[in-house]
Amino acid sequence: MHWYVVHTKPRQEKTALLNLEQQGYECYLPLLPTEKIRQGGLAVVEEPLFPRYLFIRLDAGASGKSWGPIRSTRGVSRLVTFGTEPAKVAPCLIDTLRLQDNAGAKQPLRLFKPGDRVVVTNGPFAGIEVVYQMSNGESRAMVLLEMLSKPVTMHIAPVNLRKVG
Repeated sequence: MHWYVVHTKPRQEKTALLNLEQQGYECYLPLLPTEKIRQGGLAVVEEPLFPRYLFIRLDAGASGKSWGPIRSTRGVSRLVTFGTEPAKVAPCLIDTLRLQDNAGAKQPLRLFKPGDRVVVTNGPFAGIEVVYQMSNGESRAMVLLEMLSKPVTMHIAPVNLRKVG
């Protein structure tokens, strides 16, 4: 049995995973917790570590499960190949990724980090560049605004901020 790579349709990694597992295939989709703006506030969501890809374990021998249904599975685009050969993945890579998953609570990838230069997109300060300081609860962020040659702390909803560059 070897691990192979499945290319999925856009944003359908979890759909492909569910449908392949329901057909009896062993699959693995490494996920990464990430901060996103959802409904006006910051939320931590799990996103695929490798967008549009997941791993599937298949038996290349005659006794193995048929590979035919994989391509027509909902959410799947195709099996990744190099020429006519399916792309094999080293088992140590899958083991390493699983160890990282099981290592405990992973810190989410933050949308803004302290010191980031951001631009206010809405409100009376729209278009002004500020320095992100920290998250202040779930619905506000603390930013530093240079006003009259003096730094002023301001609280603003993260949905009204955008990274510079």
